[in-house]
Amino acid sequence: MSDTIDLLAVGLTTLDIAVHPVERAVSVDESVLVDSIRLSPAGTAGGTAMVAARLGLKVAIASAVGADAQGAVVRAGLESAGIDTAQLQTVDGLPTATTVLPVRADGQRGLYHMLGASILTPLTDGAVARAARTRALHWGGVGYPGMAGQGPGFLATAKAGGALVTCDLIAPRPGALEELAALLPHVDLFMPSLAEVRALMGEAGVAVRHDDLATAAGHFMAMGAGGCVFKLGRDGAMVFTPDGTTHAKAFAIEPVDTTTCGDSFCAGFITGQLNGLDDAACLDLASAVAARVAMGVGTLGALEGLTQTLDFARTAERLA
Repeated sequence: MSDTIDLLAVGLTTLDIAVHPVERAVSVDESVLVDSIRLSPAGTAGGTAMVAARLGLKVAIASAVGADAQGAVVRAGLESAGIDTAQLQTVDGLPTATTVLPVRADGQRGLYHMLGASILTPLTDGAVARAARTRALHWGGVGYPGMAGQGPGFLATAKAGGALVTCDLIAPRPGALEELAALLPHVDLFMPSLAEVRALMGEAGVAVRHDDLATAAGHFMAMGAGGCVFKLGRDGAMVFTPDGTTHAKAFAIEPVDTTTCGDSFCAGFITGQLNGLDDAACLDLASAVAARVAMGVGTLGALEGLTQTLDFARTAERLA
């Protein structure tokens, strides 16, 4: 525990089971051959950790799995990627969060999700100690009852140690804005998707147009966030800071599986920050990481290493 790591990812860890391609429901007693069925650690913690490790960061995870077969697969997958799992708890009596994803040929998907241990388990003393010795902390635990009330102190510990603190969320529930009010004063970059921005601003009673994201960014920065990074899908991504606004267009690709695009974008942006890139270069890298992940099935998709992703960012075509 004396060594410093690059990234500690905290929050949701699931086992994703992606099936590709799936264009319709299967009838009773019908068998259909598919091209790919892939099992991957995923989630705001698990997916971000996997992608960051592929990009060369030294990564640890603070989350939980159940004492079941899915949990064993998740732990093995994380450890095979070189991720420190000392703070990945195994919880008796709770299942591992698991998601089945029937992915269409165009990369879009619905999902079947089973809640599990990672949203119900509190942070350990070991995780707090690790937070004090990391260059970046990614908080993906908004709305998770097991971590309720622990977030602000945990993030403050990381900040006191000099860490870059980022925050993402998934499907914000009622009350998320109140929780964020306590978290954002300790967050350097708040990183929601466009859908999440709109949901949060609706809770705040503010209607946000697609072309008026500065209003939302200003609201979150007034709550304490140092800056905002908004993931806009086909419209690319934007960074808002007190110094200005930066936009990057999305890459023109043929998506295969878009499941982990948000978490992979976060991992890419954090990697850029830790490598000293400016906001524009971080956006380009993060967008390229998300694109490469979307070009294959599962959490890592077609992602290679950092060098290959930077080359892709320099040469790939952008959407108009």
